[in-house]
Amino acid sequence: MLSRQSAQTVRDTLPAVGASLGTITELFYRRMFEERPELLRDLFNRANQANGAQREALAGAVAAFAVALVDHPDERPDAVLGRIANKHASLGITSDQYTLVARHLLAAVAEVLGDAVTPAVAAAWDEVYWLMANALVAMEARLYARAQVEDGAVWRTMEIAERHEETPDAASFVLRPADGSPTGPFVPGQYVSVRVELPDGARQIRQYSLSTAPGRETWRITVKRERSADGRVPEGEVSSWLHAHARPGDTLRVSLPFGDLLLPEGDGPLLLASAGIGVTPMPAMLEHLAVASPDRAVTVVHADRSPALHAHRRELDALVGRLPNASLHLWYEDTADHPDALADHVNEGWADLTRLSPSPGTTAFLCGPLSFMKAVRTDLLAHGLDPGAIHYEVFGPDLWLSK
Repeated sequence: MLSRQSAQTVRDTLPAVGASLGTITELFYRRMFEERPELLRDLFNRANQANGAQREALAGAVAAFAVALVDHPDERPDAVLGRIANKHASLGITSDQYTLVARHLLAAVAEVLGDAVTPAVAAAWDEVYWLMANALVAMEARLYARAQVEDGAVWRTMEIAERHEETPDAASFVLRPADGSPTGPFVPGQYVSVRVELPDGARQIRQYSLSTAPGRETWRITVKRERSADGRVPEGEVSSWLHAHARPGDTLRVSLPFGDLLLPEGDGPLLLASAGIGVTPMPAMLEHLAVASPDRAVTVVHADRSPALHAHRRELDALVGRLPNASLHLWYEDTADHPDALADHVNEGWADLTRLSPSPGTTAFLCGPLSFMKAVRTDLLAHGLDPGAIHYEVFGPDLWLSK
């Protein structure tokens, strides 16, 4: 992958670059947005820019990619890139945008590291960037081709057919194409991007899992209203707008479905573990399994603050009931409002999978806060699960590699 000379240069400079990546990515985004302010207004998540999460995720991805290149020179680290490519496709990213990124990112490297960036060092890291960028461009091109659209042409107008209040902080929106065309296929576990115009004119984008199985005339997304730490002032720009304004009959700009949290074919055992609003892809997976593989062994785990705040709680219970070889395990920090708090499958406290015994060959899917997913992964590895059989989905910037 990397030329021999560049590989040695990257190996030698990786500690210095890695230690400065936070500063580099901060300078990169600032310079790019100064030149192209519309990117921050209409493409990038302003909240994640403000709290630094996007910078941290970019730094983690670049570092992981560079390490993989020098440690495994005969392999392309596609596992690092697949999730990024799907997110980019859901945003309609096109190949020409990588040239803009290259110019500002490599200039930021040169400015932060100063005289340490010799022509050889600059050439080596330019090679790293374009190996990463070209791999992403190729992956995204395949995703667009599979969706049968031109590169970046992922947006369509959807009408809100129904709205349902799932919990005090979560609402689901049933969507149908505004032009009467079919919704189109997707795979359980995938998500769509939703673009809304905010009061200041910005057109911000967020991703939401499709929370029902494919094959219907409608799609459904479930949106949690994000709040600030004090629990009072709305923090999520798009989620707050949807909760306040989106009603049946309104239209939204919605992307085609993307995402790589996909159920494997076959009849092997599955474990679906979620926490909070991370539950949203699970009903789609379970509904699909009830039709396509009803006898498959499935262990369903969910953790939440309380039953009243558990979105799709009754639906989850009903779907597990349709699968004869499925079991449900719930953990709540507070079970006081649970109608059957003493049931065997309801537990109080934090999710603890050490008491479960996943079958050999189990494939696990995790969705929820990063701390929850890392704790569950640790429990599953202790049970002997293959690390390659544990998959996860992150809502927002993927900080797994940077923590």
